[in-house]
Amino acid sequence: MGVENKVAIITGASRGIGKSIALCLASEGIHIVVNGTNEALLTELTEQVESNGGTCIKVAGDASLPETAEKLVEAALDRFGQIDILVNNAGINMRHSTLETTLEDWKKVIDINLTGTFLLSKAVLPAMIKQGAGKIINISSTASKTPHKNAAPSYGASKAGVNYLTMHLAQEMAKHNIHVNAVSPGPIETDMSKQWTPEYRETVVEKIPLKRIGHTKNVADVVRFLASDEADFITGQTINVNGGTFMN
Repeated sequence: MGVENKVAIITGASRGIGKSIALCLASEGIHIVVNGTNEALLTELTEQVESNGGTCIKVAGDASLPETAEKLVEAALDRFGQIDILVNNAGINMRHSTLETTLEDWKKVIDINLTGTFLLSKAVLPAMIKQGAGKIINISSTASKTPHKNAAPSYGASKAGVNYLTMHLAQEMAKHNIHVNAVSPGPIETDMSKQWTPEYRETVVEKIPLKRIGHTKNVADVVRFLASDEADFITGQTINVNGGTFMN
């Protein structure tokens, strides 16, 4: 796949989809730099990667802050001398309705999901431009394309912003051989889905044409493909991984 010995930064990697992506890329021989706010979970992930023969360093911090982006880039360049792949996975959701959503809640979701994606992308671009190559992969959501009553309005809005940012960066950075794509997961088995009631789970599954909830590996496999040489003629795309929940 042409990815061995490349270097990837992955945000929101301590659990769920981000952790699965980290383990998947590490299994391909990619050196990884993982980020999250839970340092204990990041340490566990680092140890797991290294016990399997991979290389992993951790940088704890809030992905919505410029200093975190700077620390991640600095750590990757100091240790490995290059940055080939960025996976913007860090994100949060809230379950508030529009009338229940405070300005503080709105800003928190936008800051982490959208502003964090912008900050990390901007931070890695100088290194990628210098190298003349790079892959940026943003994790979006089906909620960016169709309303979801189980998500706050800020969540879908933030992810729709991620989709646009993906296209804008893809167009702007194509001349530097930097590919920018997004993955849009639907219902996926994570810590969040484990909190669902049996009744709600049944309702969710009933609406999925494939009649099952996806696994984090389903998302990680698409990220691995987009990070590989096999996806070298793909840019500016948002790929659905949702069992047919939303089709376009």
